[in-house]
Amino acid sequence: MPIPTVLGLVFLFTIKHFVVDFLLQFKYQWSNKGTYGHPGGLLHAGLHGIGTALCLYAFDWQHILFFAGFDAVLHYHIDWAKMNINARMGWGPTTHEQFWWLLGLDQLLHSLTYIIIIGLIV
Repeated sequence: MPIPTVLGLVFLFTIKHFVVDFLLQFKYQWSNKGTYGHPGGLLHAGLHGIGTALCLYAFDWQHILFFAGFDAVLHYHIDWAKMNINARMGWGPTTHEQFWWLLGLDQLLHSLTYIIIIGLIV
């Protein structure tokens, strides 16, 4: 795959992540991601799967469902783990720097998920 295509995918996934993780994530989603199987967390992960499908539509439509599901499942479990670690440790955004370290790790793992997807496509 040519470098401009790879960079295009990185661009699309970065925009997708910002939109779904921040602009489209409302309290119902973020307040329930720590409860395994809760519809709020599933909705959030599902939106990421849909976003991944949209990112890949013009590049690899044959594998859209696989990669959309891959992203949704990983995203769900990364977020669930983050929420539960914060809750178990009592970390909050105004009380513990570890909260921010864990948020950074969460975002890193999501970015690495996109790199894995793009690498598998290439």
